[in-house]
Amino acid sequence: MITRRELVQGAAVGGAAMAMGSAKSYAQIMGANDRLNFAVIGLNSRAYAHLSALKANKANARISHVVDVESNILAKFAAATEKEMGEAPKTDRDFRNVLQMKDVDAITIATPDHWHAPMAIAGVQAGKHVYVEKPCSHNPAEGALLVAVQKKYGKLVQMGSQQRSSPHTIEMKKKIDDGLIGDPYFGKTWYSNTRKSIGHGKPAPVPATLDWDLWQGPAPRQAYTDNVQPYNWHWFRKWGTGETLNNGTHEVDVARYLMGVEFPERVTSSGGRYAYKDDWQFYDTLVTSFTYPEANGKPGRMISWDCRCCNGERYYDRDRGAAITGTTGSVVIDRGGYEVYDLKGKKVDSYSVGKAAASDDLMGRDSMTDAHFRNFIAGIQKGEKLNQPISSGNVAVTMLQLSNIAYFVNRELKLDQTDGKIQGDPEAMKQWGREYEKGWAPHL
Repeated sequence: MITRRELVQGAAVGGAAMAMGSAKSYAQIMGANDRLNFAVIGLNSRAYAHLSALKANKANARISHVVDVESNILAKFAAATEKEMGEAPKTDRDFRNVLQMKDVDAITIATPDHWHAPMAIAGVQAGKHVYVEKPCSHNPAEGALLVAVQKKYGKLVQMGSQQRSSPHTIEMKKKIDDGLIGDPYFGKTWYSNTRKSIGHGKPAPVPATLDWDLWQGPAPRQAYTDNVQPYNWHWFRKWGTGETLNNGTHEVDVARYLMGVEFPERVTSSGGRYAYKDDWQFYDTLVTSFTYPEANGKPGRMISWDCRCCNGERYYDRDRGAAITGTTGSVVIDRGGYEVYDLKGKKVDSYSVGKAAASDDLMGRDSMTDAHFRNFIAGIQKGEKLNQPISSGNVAVTMLQLSNIAYFVNRELKLDQTDGKIQGDPEAMKQWGREYEKGWAPHL
């Protein structure tokens, strides 16, 4: 449990060096110039999109602090921030210090998955607004707790499903609601890539640049091996959530949004680790179905998720996307635009904002992330409704986590549609939460 006492104690370490006592620093506090002070936490890859988005919204935001447990990554990002934003941020290796900074208005989280919910919860409890990358949690219990904490403390929490802020996706939502393709009853979603083997890790000394203990944080401790950091943690269950949460969250959320559905009634999932034999603990190929019963006079609905991590064969000439089938037509949509088809497959409309979405399009700047941050900032400053508040984002994340659970227990799951909890299967329900390192469990 990360207590307030621990947060205060953490702040004492190096806190004096970070004190904001000068007239110049006072002028940078929100209220003095109406710009929000952001702390960006977790700086290896996706954080560069956060940097670009905050630069695009520079009139209303600045980066006051940057945080990472690895000193070389921290130094590199701090230099990039100074170059892009025109001022050097404060740096720290422990996020708990930054949570105690009264001049920090909001934090953004782009850490490994096992940190997302515990860090977001601590941020909200410390009085900060939070932008957290998907998935918002490592397991369903954490996601539900984060939703409850946000509701209790009232700070804004936006999940990084940036396509929710895409103008053409918002436009398509309205068109489907207005009857463009009749009643949408099937959403096919997919992601294809050609990831290589991660091999078999060997015990190795912890790099001098890395605080391995703090990197692990809430996860039970494990000796360092040479094939985990900085990216392959995605494929280990203790820290990551597999390709389903790494990328499936985006596509399934788009289908769920366009079809207007929440938690499904049933989840089935099958696949395996076929391409390589290595330390990868998830599948490289997976097919999942989420099914919904008839309701309010409408037929049942289904969303499927197809994952191919190690074979780049595409659907609809796209690495990733969603195809929504309705009673009078269908829509294929991704981050680059959409195409509308009639019942016989004839294209009747299309819109493009660029090339079709690629499997590796999440690291740099993109207009959707700019817009998603703009919406988050406007939510803080003006009360604008968030496009992906945590109460909504957590539904998609929990659905995909249930897909993982169905895969690991190798059977269909029946759910309570009010909260997604597994019904009549105590063994599967054991995977609803996780074991934490002593003293690190998040709490309400």
